[in-house]
Parts: sequence; C-alpha cells; structure tokens
Amino acid sequence: MDSLDRPRLNAIAGPILGEFLLGYTVVIIGLWLASHTSDGAAGSLGLANQVIETLYVLYRVLAIGMGVVITQLLGGQQSESVRRTALAGLGASSWAGMFVFGWLVLGNDLILDVLNAPQEILPMAAPYLQLLAPAALLEGYNLMMASILRAHLHVRDSLRVMVVMHCTHFVFAVPLMLGVGAWEGFGLNGFAAALLVSRAIGLILHLRLWRQRMALVPSLPDWWAFKPGILAPVLRIGVPGATTELGYRAAFMVSLAATARLGVAALATHSYVLQLLRYVFLISLSIGWACEIIVGRLIGAGQFGQARALVIKGVRNGFLASGSIAIVAALAAPWLMRVFTKDPAVIEAAQVLLWIAVALECGRVFNLIVTGALRATGDAIYPVVASVGSFALVLGLGSYLLGRSFGLPGIFIAYAADEWVRGLLVLARWRWHGWVPHARNAQRRVRRG
Repeated sequence: MDSLDRPRLNAIAGPILGEFLLGYTVVIIGLWLASHTSDGAAGSLGLANQVIETLYVLYRVLAIGMGVVITQLLGGQQSESVRRTALAGLGASSWAGMFVFGWLVLGNDLILDVLNAPQEILPMAAPYLQLLAPAALLEGYNLMMASILRAHLHVRDSLRVMVVMHCTHFVFAVPLMLGVGAWEGFGLNGFAAALLVSRAIGLILHLRLWRQRMALVPSLPDWWAFKPGILAPVLRIGVPGATTELGYRAAFMVSLAATARLGVAALATHSYVLQLLRYVFLISLSIGWACEIIVGRLIGAGQFGQARALVIKGVRNGFLASGSIAIVAALAAPWLMRVFTKDPAVIEAAQVLLWIAVALECGRVFNLIVTGALRATGDAIYPVVASVGSFALVLGLGSYLLGRSFGLPGIFIAYAADEWVRGLLVLARWRWHGWVPHARNAQRRVRRG
C-alpha cells in the first residue's frame, strides 16, 4: 500500500477522465445531430437522458457498493471474498436491468406526463424511450463490470473498452440518424439503435477482460443468482449512495418540469447548457472516483492519515480546475453555443446560465470528491442525511419558485445554492474526522473476511 501516493492518484484519475470525455463527447455529438433536426429533437434527447440517468440509480446501487466493498477487500487481501462479491453483482445486475427495461417499455408515457413534456416532443420522446430499453439493460452490466475492473486498478483496460464502445456508438449513430444517400435515416431513434450495438460490444469486451485480468468466468447461474448474504455489504454502501442520487434526481426532475413549463426553447437551452457543463466537472468527477478507489484500499489497510490527506489535496485540485474551466466556458459561450443553435435568444440565455454555473461548479467539487471518499470509509449514511433538506427545499422547491419568478436563471441559482449547502456539510464531516469510527468498523469487517 505504500505505492498509493499522489502519482498513483493521477495515474488512476487520468484514464477515468478519458472515459468520461469519450462518453460525454458522444452524447454531445448526439445532441448536435438532434439539434440539426430541430430544437424539439434536441429537447427530446435531453429529456430522455435525464430520465435514463434517474433510472440508472438502480445500477449505481451496485456500482457504488461494489467499488467500495471490493477496494476494501483488496486492501485487506481477501481475494476469495472479492471473487464471490463480483459474481454476485452480475446476477443482481440482471434483476436491476429487467426492472429498468420494463419501466422504459411500459411506463414511458407516465414519465413524460409527470415531467410535463411539451406536446411538440411527445411523438419523438415516447418511442425513443422505448427503443432505449434493450441498451439500458446491457448498460447495467457494463457499469458494474467496469467498476470492478477499476477497483482492481485496471483503469487503462476499462478505458480501452470505453474507447471501443463509444467510438462504435459514434460510427453507427451518424448514418443511422442522418441516413446514407437517398435513405433519410431513423433520426433520433438511430441514436438508440447505435447505443444498443455499442453496449453489446462493451459487454463482450468486459467479459473477456474479467477472464484475462481477474480469472473471473461467470457460469450461467451466476447471471441470475441473487445472493443477499454476499450482497449485504454492497447494499449497505450502495443503497445510501444511490438514495442520495435518487433524492437529487427526484428534486432535479422538479426543476426539469419547471423548465418544461417555460417552453421548448427553454428546454433546449437547458439541455445545451447542461451538456456543456459536463465537460466542466469532468476533472473533479475523475478525481472523485480515483479518490474513492484509493481511499477504500487505504481504509482496508488501516492507513487513515493518508486517506485524509489524499482527499483534501483532491478537493483543492478539483476546485482550482473546475473553477477555471467554468470561467472559460462562460467567456466562450457566444461561440460554443453556435455549435448547437443559431438562435440569438437561446445563445444569450445560455451565456447568462453559464456565468451562474461558475458558482454551481465550484460548489459541486465538494460533492463529487468528498461524498465518494466518505462512502469509501463506510460513512455512507451521513451524505444522505446531510442532503435531504437541501434536495427538498433548495433544489426542488427553490427551482420551482425561482423558476416561476426568474425563469431559467432562477433555476440555475437554485442548482448552485444546493451544491454549496450540501458540499460544505460533507466537507465539514471530512475535516472534523466524523468518518473515522466508520472506517475502523470497515477495517474490522475486512479482517474478518
């Protein structure tokens, strides 16, 4: 464990950053392709992406819990427990994936109704959500299997899978959306078809790497077996983590519904800005994931002091990076937004939102980095407790009220306020060592195997 120093953090964060860049770039390309069809198509894609991210909370229960538990077990050198836990995660992913599949196929109309989706986009959004269902099922496997690869520090292998997967998505999306020759293509639905092909390839590659790197070859029963005894530690970490995200997504859906009431142009502007902001927080997000992986191993090995110093350094670096990039994005907004639209009203509105987002992204740094570190120590409940009030009052109610009074700028002010309230609470928990008793309990569980 002596090798887990600052260079190791950078070595892990770099490939993770590459994964995020690839994934988000493909989404941006899809949004760009959709925007050349109409603002309604772009709004449909943005709305569907938010729905998918909400349903993927189920997958993150497993991915979050698996990542933390396996890093702790690896830190404690419990190889057989690692194997059993990984295979149990595969079966759990099947059941979670079937739930997501069914919800997208059968409940898409209800989802769009709850979100107050404008009538103009319903003919595009409803079938698009149904077509996403098979790809969403495969995505559950890919997310869980990638998290286990990273926990074993095979981050470069994980990056290679993502390169192939996202490049495949892009290569198929362009002709399937825009057509070839006289064929006009499938439009927005072509993006979903390309997604399915790419996720199937990703699953094949993950299975190959599991066999080569970790000697894990799932049997047929492993794909469907649900093993609550083995999954209990995973769920102990993953459920609170996913509950926090679910609370965020539920409150965010309130803000999305408030945005939809402002019309198609506002919904498209909201979608454009949020997609650009993904690039702003990529560095902090990658640092946060790297910190979570390393902190889990340090806790398993009993090196608490190194864990504390690592996270403080990560917060500092993330704050400087995200703040700087957010300012650059706001300054470049008049040019960046022309990638998506020529509407001067949309461009002007987006520029205002990006300046507000400077404060938003600085506050988000604490949540991206410190919350993951708290989970890695076993302190999974505190982030939930610290977030509930802010989700309900600041993000949910705040975006609704401020959106009615100030439109999109009011909604983004609520976003920024929520990130700072939650971020300062988790930062205080870390600095004042509230996580240490949980870390000691986690270390004892690892030693028991």
